[in-house]
Amino acid sequence: MKKLMALLCGVLFGTGLMLSGLADPAKVISFLNLSLLSSGQWDPSLMLVMSSALAVYLPVYLMVVKPRALAKQGPVFESHYHLPTKRVIDAPLVIGAALFGLGWGLVGICPGPAIVNLAQFDFSIMLFVTAMIVGGFLGRQLMDVMPVTAHNA
Repeated sequence: MKKLMALLCGVLFGTGLMLSGLADPAKVISFLNLSLLSSGQWDPSLMLVMSSALAVYLPVYLMVVKPRALAKQGPVFESHYHLPTKRVIDAPLVIGAALFGLGWGLVGICPGPAIVNLAQFDFSIMLFVTAMIVGGFLGRQLMDVMPVTAHNA
């Protein structure tokens, strides 16, 4: 059942990315590029997509996830919730967020849409995903050699 739910959630997520335009790098860049505001070419539609996602999930979180987590009950298809335990904003978090934002802003694609776009067999997307995997590996290597701090304690 767990694998079936993962499959269904993945199909739902991928379909949503494609239908909403979040998998289209040009649409994402036209949303992130606020300099287009003055010319009237800025595309605010992705703000609606992200707001809608929050509006759909917030009641589920408040009525299902949060009460179950507080009652120490696990999720329906998993043994426990995988909730963040880190409460510190440190250099690795800030640097990682900045690198993610820079990459997303430069090419208009982030990990989820990149994986969805693999279905197009576009060489540039395949190259991007390969580079993303290498970047993840390098990031892990860097964290392993960094001194013990709040980010990896």
